[in-house]
Amino acid sequence: FDLMEKFAGYGFNKSHAAAYSLLAYHTAWLKVHYTAEFFCANMTVEMDDTDKLKVLLEDALKMGLSFEAPDVNRGLSRFEPVSDQVIRYGLSAVKGSGEQAIEAIVAAREGRGVGPLGNTCGPFKSLFDFCARVDRSRINKRTVEALIKAGAFDSLNRNRASLLASVDLAFEFGAATLANANQCSLFDLGGDEHGSSTQEPELVAATPWGVKETLTYEKTALGFYLSGHLFDEVAAEVRRFAKREIAQLLDTREPQLLAGIVTDFRIINGQRGKLGLFKLDDKSGVIDARAEESLLNTHKGLFKDDELVVVMGKVQTDRFSGGLQMTVQQVWSLEAARCRFGKHLMVCMASTRQALDVARLVKDFPAQRVTTEQGDLTHGLGVRLKLHCTADHGAASAEMQLDDRARFYPSDAALSSWWAQTAPGSAEIIYE
Repeated sequence: FDLMEKFAGYGFNKSHAAAYSLLAYHTAWLKVHYTAEFFCANMTVEMDDTDKLKVLLEDALKMGLSFEAPDVNRGLSRFEPVSDQVIRYGLSAVKGSGEQAIEAIVAAREGRGVGPLGNTCGPFKSLFDFCARVDRSRINKRTVEALIKAGAFDSLNRNRASLLASVDLAFEFGAATLANANQCSLFDLGGDEHGSSTQEPELVAATPWGVKETLTYEKTALGFYLSGHLFDEVAAEVRRFAKREIAQLLDTREPQLLAGIVTDFRIINGQRGKLGLFKLDDKSGVIDARAEESLLNTHKGLFKDDELVVVMGKVQTDRFSGGLQMTVQQVWSLEAARCRFGKHLMVCMASTRQALDVARLVKDFPAQRVTTEQGDLTHGLGVRLKLHCTADHGAASAEMQLDDRARFYPSDAALSSWWAQTAPGSAEIIYE
């Protein structure tokens, strides 16, 4: 017994270590040789945990896999491999969907639906066809809205705003179609299907969502962006002044200028007051960042999830995590960054007859006065006109800088107004 007792002190640990080592080897082998299947299985198991799903998604993307959006016409409840490099997103991973609702969708697609069209096999033709065939006792409006936001109806119509606005109408159409099919009169006894057909209405007209709105809704339905990244929309402009990507950062004492999307923002109580903690994501990478209370108070509107910010601060290695961390010293919105780093708006004109209503633009989008530690500053962008004329005897060019009274605040709306008055590509911000 004494000998067995001595063995028990290490035998149990060794046997488990051997089992775990073998399991780790099997897992690594599957991940390398059956990558898509490996991630499908793991993501299906974790589909109720958004945080774990996001980690698996990012790992899969790093390994060269791509994802198809959830699709009511092709998707199943679980994640499934489409090819060695492509995974179709599981419908049950959409927040608010539920296993029963997805089973009802698949059943209707296979000809086991309800109503006069319930035995129709094949893909849904429209949102109205969907609501007429799927058993509505197992699916509700909230589920359909979540699927629309996730992009699961894009194969029917890519205008998600119009689809979302039409959900009530589609459910009414489905109910009317079923009611018509259930009506029975003397005229129906001869086998005539009178009253069983209902004309599909048109989708409610709605302005398509922009990139930011589309991705924001997508995030509410999935927990993260799937079809794109919020930084994509501004990357081309931002990289003209904030050139360094987060993936290229090094531990340095020099202040770094970065741009990215704020995520996971929260406020904690630090030793010297409140401290804002968040992650900055520019698609190339993510860095942990922190901002002092004074900065939070001055720029309350910028420190929130899904907001684009341009920041200046020191980057150093975090002694606890070992990763890089940024202490933010200055922060700008994109509009303010245009004022800070832009030299002027260059407007190219092909003729002196081209009318530019500079006065109206300056009146509608005046430069803003901002109070800072250095005093009151004017945030505005100057305008420089470039005239290029050609004639039979040659060509000539001239440039003219408008005075400070023509400075304007370069919001997206202001730039759109400038572009509306000029030829495409003839008005752009010149950066340092």
